[in-house]
Amino acid sequence: MPDPFDPYAILSYAEKLGADFVDVRVQRRLYETIHLDNGVLREYSIDKIYGVGVRIYLDGYMGFASTNKPDWESVKKTVEDALCAAKAMRLTGKKQELYKRKTSKDSRTSTYKVSAEEVDPSTKINIVVEAYKRCRSVEGIVSALIRYGYEHDKRQYVSSWGDDVQVETRLIGIGILAIGKHGEVMERVYDADSAVAGWEFIESRDWGVFAEEVGKLASEASKAPAIKPGVYTAILDNEMVGLMLHEAFGHASEADEVEANGSILRGRIGQQVANPLVTIVDDGMIEGGFWIPYDDEGTPKRRVATVEKGVLKGFLHSLTTAKSIGGEPTGNARAMAYSYPVLVRQTNTFMLPGDAKPEELFEDVKQGVYIRGRGALGGEVNPAMGTFTFIAGPSYIIENGEIKNMVRGVMLSGMILETLRNVDMVANDLKVKTSVFGGCGKGGQMVRVGDGGPHVRVSRITIGGGR
Repeated sequence: MPDPFDPYAILSYAEKLGADFVDVRVQRRLYETIHLDNGVLREYSIDKIYGVGVRIYLDGYMGFASTNKPDWESVKKTVEDALCAAKAMRLTGKKQELYKRKTSKDSRTSTYKVSAEEVDPSTKINIVVEAYKRCRSVEGIVSALIRYGYEHDKRQYVSSWGDDVQVETRLIGIGILAIGKHGEVMERVYDADSAVAGWEFIESRDWGVFAEEVGKLASEASKAPAIKPGVYTAILDNEMVGLMLHEAFGHASEADEVEANGSILRGRIGQQVANPLVTIVDDGMIEGGFWIPYDDEGTPKRRVATVEKGVLKGFLHSLTTAKSIGGEPTGNARAMAYSYPVLVRQTNTFMLPGDAKPEELFEDVKQGVYIRGRGALGGEVNPAMGTFTFIAGPSYIIENGEIKNMVRGVMLSGMILETLRNVDMVANDLKVKTSVFGGCGKGGQMVRVGDGGPHVRVSRITIGGGR
């Protein structure tokens, strides 16, 4: 009997059943997490998954099934279920064609020095406890939650075209939520720092200092006044630029959204959609971001400039969207795990840096706002309309080119294309971040991503206030 999760045995069986095209995704994943909530160790868990997903095309119709049962009879049943699903799609489903690209054969492992799996649990707990103590030592902090996270993910993709791609990634980090209180006002500030690395990343940082910084920001924010609503000149920091681009623009650039008429960018290729200073990129291997050399269809992830000098150049594609709406696969077909079908997803979304020094963006701003992403609470977007609303982190008033007092409750809203056209300066300080504690949600799936950019000045943006 073959190894139950042997992808070549699965391919062979599916082809014997008459499948036109088959691909197999095998995944092993370990996720370790520690939660310390107000000094109490709420959780220390290690979650492991191991399974296989099978996608079959028959007469242009796709079926998908998966299993985590490591026996050959269960795997055979999974293949049969995928084939049955493809046959059922003939009734009311939509035919799909795959873009035929070059075969991919490769094995890649992200860089690390020390595996976190080899570190004693007590060492990890001690770091989390010390960070908690330092955060709570800040005056005005009434609550703190510290998290440690580590992910070790191994994926193999094999197809009937001859693809065989193996990717192994490690992601690690620490996150801190601090709640500050002053009078009746309470402010929550969350920040995390993660890296595609091993335990050496944890050892390289003073997490007590990091925890104090987050605590001080929450405490100061609880004392700060709410911003006065209005239209301002705004300078967005690296994190805020990344959040806005990922949520308000990046989703609109995903080709399945475009195909479904769910994107404001539909029909705009070749048009000027932003200031010529703006170039927006999706790249799977940018420093600081999540590491994605291949997507979950075995396509090499290449750097894609969706916007180049303000002009919309193209979309993010899978094998099916590249064929259906025109384009080339970009390595953006991604799945949360072996048990999910692929969707078109971003990897690391960011704006390329400009020529200005960050301080130059402030010099001639008479009255404006320095909008910070640290502690941002997210927001809402509508890719079809191009609208957005974001709640930034604690930010600062700018007067006569100088950063002045802190303000809280900064809520940005507007149209993303109008905002991108209002960009009038771009700094040279590119920074991209990722996180082991979350990612991007779409279609019931969450995948790791990164985002960022340089400091950017926007001449006009609507800001609400108070919360």
